[in-house]
Amino acid sequence: MNGGKVMILRRILAVALCLGLVCPVYGAEESKYVALTFDDGPSGRFTRGLLDGLERRGVKATFLLCGYRIKDYPKETKRIYAQGHEIGLHGYSHSCMADMCQEELEREIADTLALLPEGCRPVFLRPPGGKCSETVKEAARRADLGILSWSVDPKDWASHDSRAIEDAVIETVRDGDVILLHDMSDSSVEAALAIVDELREQGFTFVTVSELARLKGRTIEPGRVYTRF
Repeated sequence: MNGGKVMILRRILAVALCLGLVCPVYGAEESKYVALTFDDGPSGRFTRGLLDGLERRGVKATFLLCGYRIKDYPKETKRIYAQGHEIGLHGYSHSCMADMCQEELEREIADTLALLPEGCRPVFLRPPGGKCSETVKEAARRADLGILSWSVDPKDWASHDSRAIEDAVIETVRDGDVILLHDMSDSSVEAALAIVDELREQGFTFVTVSELARLKGRTIEPGRVYTRF
């Protein structure tokens, strides 16, 4: 191709760009990952409804379970695990771990572990209320558990307005966030599923917390507190 033709093609391309007929191609948009976490369960029909909705959407989440509730709802616990969700510990009694001695903490962890489905190996401990202490960290280290906090908290436990819960998450969530919710009410379950639908439209992908850590190149260290990735 001679120089004259090259100049003509360049001019045509320049005009097309100015008119918006040709869009420059950049690198593909980076993926955005978030993790849904659910505290205080399992809780009967609320957990069952949540699991139904997540299964229809092909979404995996992380459930931080209480030992005394696992005893009440063993079928729901087994279903959580069978559907490929991640299970973490939320203590046995849901009492404040920061006020416990080492012996009490170790019993809370051991008693909850003993109730989990065969083959389930938790990676995280989430102290109730997120209240931590050096004693809690030491107990987590001894149990080979990371301590999971959160970065987005819509306080769904205090609201029966599913739309308000949804908006509180949508307005603040970012790539790498850990979202705190509960499977303890209709409004929380409705909000959780609406959050999934809305954030997917915005290009987010939902993964378990362990998967989120791996995708972000993080190795979970026992006794260390993790808020987001």
